[in-house]
Amino acid sequence: MTSAFSEFNLHPLLVQAVDELEYSQPTPIQSAIIPLMMNGEDVIGQAQTGTGKTAAFALPILHRLDPNQRQVQSLVLVPTRELALQVATAMTGFGKHHNLRVLSVYGGQSYSQQISQLKRGVQVVVGTPGRLLDLIEKKVLFLDQVRVVVLDEADEMLSMGFIEDIETILKETPSTRQTALFSATMPPGIRRLADRYLRAPQAISIRPKQVTVESIEQRYYLLNQRDKLAALTRLFEVEDISRALIFARTRAGTADLANALTARGFPVEVLNGDLTQETRERVLDRFRRNLIKVLVATDVAARGLDIDDISHVFNFDLPEDEEIYVHRIGRTGRAGKTGIAISLVTPAEQWRLRKIEAFARHKIARFEVPSEEDILKKREEQLLNQMSVWLQRARYRRERELVARLVEEGHDPLEIAAAALKVARADEKQRPIAGLSETIEPAARPSLRTEKRSLRGLKSHDASHEAGMVRLTLSRGRAHGIRPNDVVSTIAYHANIPGDTIGKIRIQEQHTLVDVPEKFVAQVLAKTADFRFRRQPVKIEVASTAV
Repeated sequence: MTSAFSEFNLHPLLVQAVDELEYSQPTPIQSAIIPLMMNGEDVIGQAQTGTGKTAAFALPILHRLDPNQRQVQSLVLVPTRELALQVATAMTGFGKHHNLRVLSVYGGQSYSQQISQLKRGVQVVVGTPGRLLDLIEKKVLFLDQVRVVVLDEADEMLSMGFIEDIETILKETPSTRQTALFSATMPPGIRRLADRYLRAPQAISIRPKQVTVESIEQRYYLLNQRDKLAALTRLFEVEDISRALIFARTRAGTADLANALTARGFPVEVLNGDLTQETRERVLDRFRRNLIKVLVATDVAARGLDIDDISHVFNFDLPEDEEIYVHRIGRTGRAGKTGIAISLVTPAEQWRLRKIEAFARHKIARFEVPSEEDILKKREEQLLNQMSVWLQRARYRRERELVARLVEEGHDPLEIAAAALKVARADEKQRPIAGLSETIEPAARPSLRTEKRSLRGLKSHDASHEAGMVRLTLSRGRAHGIRPNDVVSTIAYHANIPGDTIGKIRIQEQHTLVDVPEKFVAQVLAKTADFRFRRQPVKIEVASTAV
């Protein structure tokens, strides 16, 4: 009912647009946030995607905009280009009866087009931190007239290493601005940001109604990081998958995983922030029509994905937050159907799994990765089932004629059938069963204790200035184009540690200094051979006294 939104005293043209978009009743976060923002208060909204938070901040912003003023009056920061497009499209829809201009800016798009639109005048800019900083540095984006700033999906921006960029951008806006921060989770880095830049914020938390879904079978497999791909291909062999989502931590990770699976005979497609909106829609349309059975996605790219009949959700990388885990697995087991959620967990990630179990109040069962014998047995069962189907249909007249010719030539019918099955199984050679290494629990690794002893021997000026942190050095710096988010995403992905635990980052001309919690240092150094920046190897080690 339109009257429900009328009670917020929104501009009548906004209420009309909301009515035309068939919004009936405000969601809980809209009912809580809209009055606060209309009153000019700073707010912190903790809510998952799908709760209606975009409308919660967009409607108050649009209500207060002056369509006759051509300067940027509102700024929305988001982690990815995809979300920038989604938010900008939503705000344009809400403000369609106003003479307003909303511009989305993000990397990968032409500078000239964005600069041209900025020069023509826009009231709202929605963008990713990196591109916003570039436009500010080019002196084409001016934020001195901004009245409202929104930090959307702040936890994602934190995990991607954008906090330093965000702080730089906030310093370009008036101190009198209104600030709204939205985040699905509230890690310490987000709380520090809120304490520093929000004024007496009103905190609103909208918790999911349901923590876990009873119709979802949850299990995990304990294995080494290097064996995850092998385990996934084995699971693909034995699971009855109708439609599946595989979650990886980073965009680069989704692309690498998709390529590796396809090369091994399991065709999949990618859903990440590198896709244009048009390409994303094409991929999702093929997925809905079952032309694609498996998508590899990041959490941000999969947000808003609402497709029933997903039989499996695979956590190739465990999420850094328990709520994200619940959000991921909730995409299966819908519409009265059962679903399966499978997590691939390394020994170093077991503590994270325990946190997920505590949050979800559900014990996740441990399973063993299917053996080579299991897979061969499954392949034979599938072959026999296919044969049974065709024998029942009896639709093979031409093939029978070919068999008759072979019999006339003197071949035994049983031998012919065996040879035919051999031919039918030829494609299995394209799917060799990958081997697995022995999985060793962390407590059994003496190298971890040895590493800790060596760290205790560091001189005081080698260590980080922060208690409990150790300073490392990366062999890439400002001259190589490295940025803070590159450092965070590279270390977090390859070392498999939470991005928000990484401390101070100092980018020098030829190298970079980064503080890492002492408990993760051995884990980071153990993966030094894997680190890459723009496909080039990066050396990482404990900072020397000369640094």
